[in-house]
Amino acid sequence: QLQASGGGLVQAGGSLRLSCAASGGTFSDYAMGWFRQSPGKEREFVCAISRGGVRKHYADSVKGRFTVSRDNAKNTLWLQMNGLKPADTAVYYCAADYTVTGAVPADSSRYDYWGQGTQVTVSS
Repeated sequence: QLQASGGGLVQAGGSLRLSCAASGGTFSDYAMGWFRQSPGKEREFVCAISRGGVRKHYADSVKGRFTVSRDNAKNTLWLQMNGLKPADTAVYYCAADYTVTGAVPADSSRYDYWGQGTQVTVSS
């Protein structure tokens, strides 16, 4: 089970930190990803982090502004979002991909479990 939190309303240029708490499995068996979806748009990849946290993959639209991290001892995934833009407004979802490799998939179909989403709204 995945529980995302930390969303809210922030002005452009501001920061937010999203969290995703995992339970019911061995957290370190899963690559983790963040995706987002705006009204009328398809769900899009934001970033992913490998099982051990060594490999990271970011969408071009967030590279240099967002940072993904995880603590396997705490079963927690984070997304630090800086320099937020109105275009970042969306519902953000965390997801888990069971894998035995160091993969960091951007394809949402690879992911086995999804959190409920947390709303991020960036005002101009």
